[in-house]
This record gives sequence, C-alpha cells and structure tokens, in this order.
Amino acid sequence: MAGGKALKVIDDPRHLTGAEKAAILLLSLGDEHGAQLWTLLDEEEVKEVSQVMSNLGNVNSSLVDKLMVEFVSQMSSTGSIMGSYEATERLLSQLLDTDKVGTVMEEIRGPAGRTMWDKLANVNESVLANYLKNEYPQTVAVVLSKIKPEHASRVMGALPEDFGLECIMRMLRMEPVQKDILDNIEKTLRTEFMSNLARTNKRDAHEMMAEIFNNFDRQTENRFLTSLGEHNREAAERIKALMFVFEDLSKLDPGGIQTLLRVVEKDKLGLALKGASDTIRDLFFSNMSERAAKILREDMENMGPVRLKDVDEAQTAMVNAAKDLAAKGEIMLADNKGEDELIY
Repeated sequence: MAGGKALKVIDDPRHLTGAEKAAILLLSLGDEHGAQLWTLLDEEEVKEVSQVMSNLGNVNSSLVDKLMVEFVSQMSSTGSIMGSYEATERLLSQLLDTDKVGTVMEEIRGPAGRTMWDKLANVNESVLANYLKNEYPQTVAVVLSKIKPEHASRVMGALPEDFGLECIMRMLRMEPVQKDILDNIEKTLRTEFMSNLARTNKRDAHEMMAEIFNNFDRQTENRFLTSLGEHNREAAERIKALMFVFEDLSKLDPGGIQTLLRVVEKDKLGLALKGASDTIRDLFFSNMSERAAKILREDMENMGPVRLKDVDEAQTAMVNAAKDLAAKGEIMLADNKGEDELIY
C-alpha cells in the first residue's frame, strides 16, 4: 500500500499489543490532551511507545473507535486504575516543588498514622529503641510519654538497662512539656527518623537486583557485573553501590559486631575470616574475649588451605545473618554512601 504503512487488516483491538494500543490512544488524544499522559510515563515506557508510534503508519478509524470503546468499557467495569508510588511521585512533580514532593512521599511511604505519635505506634519497638538510645534521656522520656503505654513498655524493654532506668527517672520527674519543645521533637522525628524509614521502604529494581547479586558466589557476581557493565555501565555501577557485601561489616559498631558473633556458627566464622582482610579480622577478634580469639585463630590455622567457594558461602551467611538482625532492629547497618540508615 503506497503512502505509508498500515496496520495490515487488523480491525480487532485484541490483536494489538499494549504498546500499540497506548500509541494509538495517545495519537488520538492529540498534543493538548495527550501531553499530560506522556509526563506520567517513565523513560523506558516513553521509548517503547515512541518506537511503536513511529511505525504505526495509517490506522483505520474503525479500529480507533473500537479501541476507545474497549478502553472506556474496561474503565467502567473495573472502576479502578493502576496506581503506584512511582506514578504518584511523577504526578506530584508536575504540581509541586521538589522539596515538597519529597516531604509528601516520605509521609506516604512512612508508617501509617495521622499524627507523629500515631505513626510511632506503627514502628517496630526494636527499631524505635535503636534510634532513641542515641538521644538525650529527657527527649526519650517525652517520646515515651506521648505514645501508648503498651507500646512504650516494649520500647523501654528494648533499651539498654541503665539508659532505660534513666528515662524512667526523667519520666517520673517530668513536668508539662512546653509546646515549642514538643514541636521541635516532632520536627526532629519527622526529618531524621521518619525520613530514614521512608527511604528504606522505597525500593526500586536496582535495590532488588543488588540483593540478588549479594547472594551470588564471587565468580558469578563478577561475571554478571562485567557483562552488565558492557551493556549498561550506569546500572552496573548503581547495583554495585547498593550491594551490601562482607567488607561492609567493617562499618558495624562494636555492639553490632558482638551481636553478630552470638548468632554466627563458629565454623562459618572461621571460614569467613580465613578469606577476610586483616582489618575485618582484627575488628572481630577485638570484639571477642582473649581466650575466644585465641581458639578461633588456632582453628583457622588448623584448617589449612580452603576452597574459595566455601569462603564465599561462609561470608554470604554472615552477611545474611547481619541483614536478619537489622530487619529485627537489633543492629544498624550503614549504607554505602556513609550515612547511617535504619533498616526494617
């Protein structure tokens, strides 16, 4: 057929792909009405629809009519549309300043609740205690006095004993809190604690892929990262930056190291440290009793040569154990950007 490529003799929308349907609908809506829809598509969707659109050629008007009817019928029958954090964020970006969008999205992604104290009620007690133990006892006393007693008791039980006792004494002597002080505490909780929780709840494909890569053995990890780097260097670098690997255990504080030592099997610990750097070895040895460190060193020497595969498996087991402890709020993991971030 001269003068352009027609969609053959297709006259049934069911024979079209999703991208073809989207392209035809956007063309039909024109610049004025279609422009807003384009802004809601991500970069890959724009590329896909644009590619299909450029190859549509002439589209029969009856096909357009049927497609419109199908679209309207589906909308009216389901009574719903697909929503997501990402779509919401893109839409808000068209209406609000960047800082305001960030604030709104953190509120959405954070724990549910109308007020700050309602939100805290939905935070795991171990996670909340892990944050509060680094605050002033007077501040913690105010926070605990504002949340429900049953939740406050669980948080109190998760605090270090001496610190918890100090908070109790402050609560017993506490007088009515001035509004400006309470406002400052709420602001700090929102900007520091809740924003961290919101960021850790936000996951994208790169974060999920980083977790998969974390569980590869070293050879497989290197193979895929190298191949991915050849096709998409930016994606490979982003995944690598998001990965939590054995060497990152060096960022744990002494309390975190000691907690991890209590749950890791001794044979796994020896194997993992056998292939570790001197820095990480010294870090773990320094957080053990002199006798325990001596026994472990002797066990490692008696192992003789070990397979790299066995070392990888042992180190992966330790990383996974650290992540499990972090998920329970028992330790804190630092992200690869050098910022402490709560994981839950």
